[in-house]
Amino acid sequence: MTVHLEVAEGVGTIRLDRPPMNALDIAVQDRLKELAEEAAGRDDVRAVILYGGEKAFAAGADIKEMQAMDHAAMVARSRALQDSFSAVARIPKPVVAAVTGYALGGGCELALCADYRIAGENAKLGQPEILLGVIPGAGGTQRLSRLIGPSKAKDLIFTGRMVKADEALALGLVDRVVPADEVYKAAHEWAAKLAQGPAIALRAAKESIDAGLETDLETGLAIERNWFAGLFATEDRERGMRSFVEEGPGKAKFV
Repeated sequence: MTVHLEVAEGVGTIRLDRPPMNALDIAVQDRLKELAEEAAGRDDVRAVILYGGEKAFAAGADIKEMQAMDHAAMVARSRALQDSFSAVARIPKPVVAAVTGYALGGGCELALCADYRIAGENAKLGQPEILLGVIPGAGGTQRLSRLIGPSKAKDLIFTGRMVKADEALALGLVDRVVPADEVYKAAHEWAAKLAQGPAIALRAAKESIDAGLETDLETGLAIERNWFAGLFATEDRERGMRSFVEEGPGKAKFV
């Protein structure tokens, strides 16, 4: 298989495994969607890491495969392409991208589907599709502009240039930079900590933020209000508040 899901102690790692550079061909896209949906539905997966290995996160689409496609073929395929990435973005659990080496084109778009991005000092990110005479088609024009703002996104997309880890951090494209050999460890620490948290409350927070960003403030506040009140029906809320009153903050054990 070109993509694997490995689960241990509440953390699911979705690992790209298509040497040498994890090119995202149709088979990888379809497998990615399948495993994202599996991770979303598994109770033993409480947080998710996206990882491409030590050499590269993903260097983009399989250009030879795309070159052979005409307009009609891409019209038929483009929704499935976006759906595979959206399946990752919709995982109702914390998701961190562990980015080493190249994350270009579809690789960058995959990282954008995570909630948090940790990059190695050797990372290079970008949306070079314009250099091929096309634009990002797996969510890049939408997720990148929402993450770093439209003018910065336009600079990257219009020029197709790559940015190194330090510039990606300054742009807000990644959230943390660590030595290249510590990327997965850092991502696992982030995920493992959240895997011990209140699962329904984490889902509520993620969906409130993501859905709220797509609408007006009043509607966003209504989404937040409904989730907030609904959490008062959970055992985790009872445990969390009881622990706070009896033991102080940060000591609750959630189910």
